[in-house]
Amino acid sequence: MSDEERRDSLADQAAAWVPPWNRPRPTAPPEPPAPQPAAREDLGNERPPEEPDSSKISLAGEAAEAGERKQRASRRRAAPVPPPAPELDDAELRGALEAILLVVDEPVSELTLAQVLEQSPERIGPLLDDIAAGYTAAGHGFELRRAAGGWRLYTRPEYATYVERFVLDGQSVRLTQAALETLAVVAYRQPVTRSRISAIRGVNCDGVLRTLVSRGLVEECGAEPDSGAFLYRTTTMFLEKLGLNSVDELPPLAPFLPDDVEELADATR
Repeated sequence: MSDEERRDSLADQAAAWVPPWNRPRPTAPPEPPAPQPAAREDLGNERPPEEPDSSKISLAGEAAEAGERKQRASRRRAAPVPPPAPELDDAELRGALEAILLVVDEPVSELTLAQVLEQSPERIGPLLDDIAAGYTAAGHGFELRRAAGGWRLYTRPEYATYVERFVLDGQSVRLTQAALETLAVVAYRQPVTRSRISAIRGVNCDGVLRTLVSRGLVEECGAEPDSGAFLYRTTTMFLEKLGLNSVDELPPLAPFLPDDVEELADATR
């Protein structure tokens, strides 16, 4: 290249030169898109499970309940219905009521009587009133009364003295000599064990003591701390029968006891 051509090339480069502050700013390259997470191979194209619809569940429950009602109704229709109890005539119903009232130990209600006899409750009340009026008109020694919400047979008040005489006659049996002696030991030595009573009397007193307990004159009152044997004492009925206020009013018995009674009692401890 000649000198002239070289000068022309430098002149062209000088003319095309642009200062740095006039040059355009370079633009930043676009950011690459964010990588998407890879789909799991085990799920494939399956959709996430949907939540159950509450309205569908409610409809399904109502349908099942309706089906159960239909089944129960069909079973009831298929089950044999027992025939109703025959209605008793007034004479037979009257006799049945009297038979039941003779064995009850407390007032029985009209509803209970109707259920037992399988009759209408509306028939029971008027018939009981008729029975009670018949007993009164006939002058029987007993009467049918309504009490405590029910019905029961009672003796008439004007015959109470005869009934009391009959009931109390069996309780007037006198005590034997052995029972009186045992009762005296219990009264003066109470509380006392069975073995000490036997030692004082010199004979076994188990049977006699049971008799006194059954008559209500003697009762158990705990156990002895040392031996654990049952202790016995007299009852309030004993005081009533003797007319005493307390056992302290018993007459002194020391003059009538043997001299060695204390030694015999202490030997059994």
